[in-house]
Amino acid sequence: KQVDTYQWELPRSGNMRVPGLVFANKDMAAGGQQNEPLKQVANVATLPGIVKASMAMPDMHWGYGFPIGGVAAFEWDNGIISPGGVGYDINCGVRLAVTALLEKDVRSRLEDLVNALYQGIPSGVGSTGPLKLSLRDEKKMLEQGSRRAIQQGFGHDDDLEHTEDHGCMPEADPEVISPRALDRGRRQLGTLGSGNHFVEVGVVEKIHDPDIGSAFGLTQGQVTLMLHTGSRCLGYQVCDDFLAAMVKQARKLDFELPDRQLACAMIDSPAGRRYYRAMSCAANFAWTNRQVLLHRCREIFMKVMGLGPKALGMNLLYDVSHNIAKQERHMVDGEERLVCV
Repeated sequence: KQVDTYQWELPRSGNMRVPGLVFANKDMAAGGQQNEPLKQVANVATLPGIVKASMAMPDMHWGYGFPIGGVAAFEWDNGIISPGGVGYDINCGVRLAVTALLEKDVRSRLEDLVNALYQGIPSGVGSTGPLKLSLRDEKKMLEQGSRRAIQQGFGHDDDLEHTEDHGCMPEADPEVISPRALDRGRRQLGTLGSGNHFVEVGVVEKIHDPDIGSAFGLTQGQVTLMLHTGSRCLGYQVCDDFLAAMVKQARKLDFELPDRQLACAMIDSPAGRRYYRAMSCAANFAWTNRQVLLHRCREIFMKVMGLGPKALGMNLLYDVSHNIAKQERHMVDGEERLVCV
């Protein structure tokens, strides 16, 4: 049911506790390819503790239990948390850095720069990085997140100011991570991975809002760097471990799961709290990974371009996650509520 130009409501039916709400234009909302993701929007709406609506963003497509682009908030005291809702690549996210360079400064060196980035940043399935962590070092990194990387010389404090949560979820507890997850992650810090992950040299082609552009330090023709990657095999294993455990416990839930991929636990239960602490570790790994990668990109740019740090001016604009669960406070129907988003 069309609500306005860019909002579509999936009315409550069956076991849905709230409606679905899809953000899309008419062309995006049309077509049979949206039928399966819409079923997932409806399935999420059946889960206990969900507030307001089961939402789907404009990138909605078929996912694991939740649609990709799915967003839902659950009551912290009486709602669920779902590893499938967070996803396998915990805290997969995007980091954008601006530079003091213009396109004309880089264009003639672009091939050398791209080749150097390709050679200097490990990528692909199972790629391993140059950092050899001991188990003790790895656990410290999982607890402290990006700050640990900066303490080791990979960047500076300003990077933390522009990173979501300053690059650390304090609930992280490495003792709830399986030995296999720890082992898989230990050699992958500073690696890009595969799939849709990338390092991209970009250019600002157009400023749509001059005031915001100025606040962000953006100028037309400016060269940027974007990173897209996550928690690598450590996050994958955390998700796999907890999904397997929650699927086994699904029969003990006092509600019916419409899809086993939505295996979950009540947030305020031993299983829910344990997953949240493990997920926080993987989130901290991902932020640290992107921090190490940004530092490496700075080094490569400086070497290829023959510049110092000040002349390069590669400063972080933002680092934002898109696969995560977070405790947040939101106004819901005029009342402030503590929820897990």
